[in-house]
Amino acid sequence: MRFQTFLTAVISLTIGVNAYWLEDVKHQGVAPFAGDGYTVFRNVKDFGAKGDGTTDDTDAITKAMNSPDNRCLQGCASTTTTPAVVYFPSGTYLISSSIVPPYFTQLVGDPTDRPVLKGTADFKGFGLVDGNPYYTENLNWISTNVFYRQMRNFVIDTTGIAPATAATGIHWPTSQATSLINIEFNMPTDPSVIHVGLFIESGSGGFMSDLTFNGGATGASMGNQQYTMRNLVFNNAQTAIIQLWSWGWTYIGLQINSCQTGINITAGGSDALNVGSITVIDSAFKDTPVGIATAFQTGSKPDTGASVILENLSLSNVPTAVQGPSGSILEGGSTTIAGWGQGHQYTPDGPSTLQDTITPNTRPASLTTDSGYYSRSKPQYEDLTASDIVSARDSGAKGDASTDDTKALQDAINSAASGNKVLFLDYGIYKVTSTLSIPSGAKIVGEGYPIIVASGDAFSDMSNPKPLLQVGANSGDQGQVEFSDFVVGTQGPAPGATLIEWNLASAAGTPSGMWDVHARVGGFQGSNFQVAQCPKNPGSSTVDANCIGAYMQMHVTEKATNLYMENTWLWTADHDIEDSNNTQITVYSGRGLLIDSTVGNFWLVGTAVEHNNLYNYQFVNTKNIFASMLQTETPYYQPTPDATEPFPVVTALSDPDFKTSCAGVSGNCANAWGLRIVDSSDIFIYGAGHYSFFDQYSTTCSTVDAGENCQARIVSLEGSTSNVNVYALNTIGSLSMIDQDGKSLAKWQDNVNVFPANVILFRTS
Repeated sequence: MRFQTFLTAVISLTIGVNAYWLEDVKHQGVAPFAGDGYTVFRNVKDFGAKGDGTTDDTDAITKAMNSPDNRCLQGCASTTTTPAVVYFPSGTYLISSSIVPPYFTQLVGDPTDRPVLKGTADFKGFGLVDGNPYYTENLNWISTNVFYRQMRNFVIDTTGIAPATAATGIHWPTSQATSLINIEFNMPTDPSVIHVGLFIESGSGGFMSDLTFNGGATGASMGNQQYTMRNLVFNNAQTAIIQLWSWGWTYIGLQINSCQTGINITAGGSDALNVGSITVIDSAFKDTPVGIATAFQTGSKPDTGASVILENLSLSNVPTAVQGPSGSILEGGSTTIAGWGQGHQYTPDGPSTLQDTITPNTRPASLTTDSGYYSRSKPQYEDLTASDIVSARDSGAKGDASTDDTKALQDAINSAASGNKVLFLDYGIYKVTSTLSIPSGAKIVGEGYPIIVASGDAFSDMSNPKPLLQVGANSGDQGQVEFSDFVVGTQGPAPGATLIEWNLASAAGTPSGMWDVHARVGGFQGSNFQVAQCPKNPGSSTVDANCIGAYMQMHVTEKATNLYMENTWLWTADHDIEDSNNTQITVYSGRGLLIDSTVGNFWLVGTAVEHNNLYNYQFVNTKNIFASMLQTETPYYQPTPDATEPFPVVTALSDPDFKTSCAGVSGNCANAWGLRIVDSSDIFIYGAGHYSFFDQYSTTCSTVDAGENCQARIVSLEGSTSNVNVYALNTIGSLSMIDQDGKSLAKWQDNVNVFPANVILFRTS
């Protein structure tokens, strides 16, 4: 099959067709625990798919995804051991039943000429692509545990299916570290159409970007805990978006054209609203009678559910911007809504209910472009050829989870950067025993989420921490670096490991970037932090030193600046992904994401940080941060041990001192902060979900009946902090939603929303 792929590439070049480099490079990824001969990369044409628009390619595509027979499908809870990248060259692939990607699968099309997946007239299935099938009455995979999958560069076409026949483009109930990118959905525009482009009914997302929906009854019908969605375009749908339910949802760069309704958030009706909050910024609605439909009566004051923020929303021929069941709440027309909101707000003037225009955030010029906040879609380097790519495996790295790959990887990184080439990190688990230095100019792209793991004595000393990846040798070094599609973690005890240290100061016009780059501490084969090594032990304050997995997940240092992070999940595992029951484990990581750059200018787009001992996000002595739909969870083992163990307070890092700050505070005070902001200014958060579900592995504490008492506090502002702006703050399980200098500013019981408590607008002076 590799010969066939090579031959296809040679023929393409011979006849003058420029194939995408991913199709042409040698594929030699290694899955260390999948068995001999396991192949990570699969080209569907090597399995018989024609892509000629007339042949039924369903069986060939299914064979490409499912071979060999040890991939994780029906009845398999989850696994990282059998990854796959399934590649589709350009063409039109007819399918007559659902394509079901197994767990840990990436579907990748040629971005230079996107392949078309087209349903036949007699198509059967729930989605041309079914990301989580119903083999029984339940989803095959628990949707909140579906991680590490993506689909990019496709056209999904249901126009061959009769308009009045139910059809769905993609069914995608998934969670963190998943994405849909650069996909077009084409559906009939007949008035009888009942097609849906994208359907999501559950999960804990997530991120999507650069999706276009043409036609259909509904472009996207979606319910999930939280999401960031960027650059979604809807044309000629009856309803662009139906929000089935949500806790928090942020839309950036949304375009809705010639639809009857833009966003419908009426689910459940005014007596039982299901949508917690939505935030829409830097967006445009055109030729659409109703922009947003809510379940609130005109002029009512919302108390629970359906909280809304609109900022920089352009309307062109939109008669009603926001409509309740009995008429307009906000008139539209052709105008720009600078700011509008409904829900509960907390400002320097105190708490109040809101359903009115608001003063929009004053955005620093350093965070914006002419169209809004700066953003950049994941680079796929379409203009490059195979000769521009340097393979980690060709450079001598093994990726077998046991060989020390430090020198080989460092040589490959240096070679690629100095030659202005891209380092292709073939799939594998790369063991590294000392710091990898990432020079300016480096571009690293992973194949199917390979993992670089810190291992050994260099990362063993908590009093002398060392980075696994050091981007720039010294804080303030000039240059640019781009990372995409790989994972960093640890193998065995690593109490002194900082997984990523970011020192680079990039130019204002060319920020550095991380796209689909994740940290995973424990919970996977090859980590040595699984059920066998680190079982949960509720009620025990004894810390197993062999289960301390990291000192810090990521540190952005004092002089670093201009870094864009998109769909980055920094996760300390709460369960064993390889275990058939997803059994919980106890692994310790000291700190999540620390930004203490005094220069500022950072964009956190669809990021999440979970289960770190002291805090998940911490911003100290910094400024100019844009963030959309931050998501955190407190470690499940807390408060026994609590956050005072096993990581001592490091003053140089401005660590929280729980022993001091918890004096006189009732409840579980010494639990990890979801977000801590200290001596910082100009912080702009467009959606946040900070959750504390557990007390010593019991979820009883997170219910309304129990009084949301898993922990006392979860978001903290401290010191000379100013101009902090938070839209759509959602918390679960914390008595106080937000504190300033030890004083609670908002309590959960005053802001009950759907499942989380919600404050739609919070501002400091």
